[in-house]
Amino acid sequence: MARLTFILDTERCIECFACTVACAQAHDLPIETNRRRVITLHEGVEGKETTHSVACMHCADAPCAHVCPEECFYIREDGVVLHDKSKCIGCKHCLHACPFGAPHFPEQGFSAGVMDKCTLCAGGPSPTNSEEERKLYGQNRIAEGKVPICAAVCATNALLVGDADEVYSIYKKRLDARTGMTSEA
Repeated sequence: MARLTFILDTERCIECFACTVACAQAHDLPIETNRRRVITLHEGVEGKETTHSVACMHCADAPCAHVCPEECFYIREDGVVLHDKSKCIGCKHCLHACPFGAPHFPEQGFSAGVMDKCTLCAGGPSPTNSEEERKLYGQNRIAEGKVPICAAVCATNALLVGDADEVYSIYKKRLDARTGMTSEA
């Protein structure tokens, strides 16, 4: 089975926040919960300022899964890193292990006190498209054959999502075009 991944093309991100708003809306997230956020690095430094849309990177060797004492994380065959909220004890080990700061611990709402993060719009351990899955994990667009909502609404196609080999190929072609290089077939 192909491994799903996403890449952000920082040259295309225009800091419009459509990805964060769409994610929050599609998953009925409480106001303080952001599964995806937009950050600016080197703000105000001419020639170095870049904008990044950041979420769980669904790591092949996910550090969050290694440190969880309750083993609530699991990695699907397609590489999507998910978690079972019913097992989470709110210890925050995953938050400290994640280099991207993806785990969040909402104080209110549907998952108060337990970890919440980007699911790549792939739901959770509850039955697919069930009311329980929707309430706890949000929309399961992957099961519907759709791309994650963040990528679907990205007007500049800065967020590339799909089979890892295809995504890397598209991104490499973009980089080659920017640098005047040619991609070999």
